[in-house]
Amino acid sequence: MPRLMDVDELARYLKLRRQTIYNWLHQKKISGMKVGGVWRFERREVDAWLKSRLQKPL
Repeated sequence: MPRLMDVDELARYLKLRRQTIYNWLHQKKISGMKVGGVWRFERREVDAWLKSRLQKPL
């Protein structure tokens, strides 16, 4: 079963503020799913997103 994180867990994982996660969701920079009205993020997808961002030149 995939590991799902909420906004607080994702913010700690990425060492960011919660508001940054919400901003990214609004800007569609990161994707998530709502489960029972709470944003959830699959850790495997977050890791893949991070890896893809690292491979792009600035």
